[in-house]
Amino acid sequence: MEHVRHILITGAGSGIGRAIALRFAASGWALSLTGRRAEALEETAADCMEAGAEVVWTGSCDIRDHEAIGRAVAECADANGPLHAVIANAGIGGPNTPDGDGGAVDRWDDLIATNLTGTYHTLRAAQRHLADGRIETSTGGEAGTVPRDARHLVVVASILARIGVGGYTGYCASKAGLLGLTRALAVELAPSNIQVNAVCPGWVDTEMARAGIAGIAEAMGVSWQAAHDHAMREVPLRRMSAPEDVAGLLHWLVSKDARGVTGQAIDINGGAFMS
Repeated sequence: MEHVRHILITGAGSGIGRAIALRFAASGWALSLTGRRAEALEETAADCMEAGAEVVWTGSCDIRDHEAIGRAVAECADANGPLHAVIANAGIGGPNTPDGDGGAVDRWDDLIATNLTGTYHTLRAAQRHLADGRIETSTGGEAGTVPRDARHLVVVASILARIGVGGYTGYCASKAGLLGLTRALAVELAPSNIQVNAVCPGWVDTEMARAGIAGIAEAMGVSWQAAHDHAMREVPLRRMSAPEDVAGLLHWLVSKDARGVTGQAIDINGGAFMS
């Protein structure tokens, strides 16, 4: 399978992760998909095979379990060969506490452990299984290296890495931390011809986003539709992005057309935040 490009996608059972998997399946990649829900992963895998994936491996794991994610990455590399790209999409959302004041139900530790620490360990585990991005060569009797096609690590962050929202300190901090991680790894791994980038989606039409709108509706004492319309007034395009929009951006980021892009956080939010 040396000629087949191999990508690992975490959090691939639903939402953005599922759309990413289908986009790369349509391009004939070998896919490795992880997530916490085995049944959802198998459904995504079946759809990906129909969409044109070369092969699909699935592994159920929780990225908070560092040993489990390490085993999953090693197993997918054994099954599908060295990795050419990794999309670290797995994560959780929501506020720290219902009232935002901390206390016994504060979710800070869980948000940081999943979104930031779990992603870090995912990327470190995957780094060990990336296909060699450089070729040994010899010119005039002197050995050296020239780059092959770059390898890619891409992190799915959030618009809340850019802005603050009351009650969401854990989520905002975890996603902002991913941008620092992205920049540091981009510098660290550039000599190995590995590009590291992040994307920062705003509202995306997923179950998680719809649950977020429901929370806004409850807090405002209005209908779901009224809360949705209120949220979209902050978006110049007046709509949520589709999961497929994010998948398309990620597909470009790991293509040769993005060969000069590394250490970047690219926004896709309908204009809600403009850097």
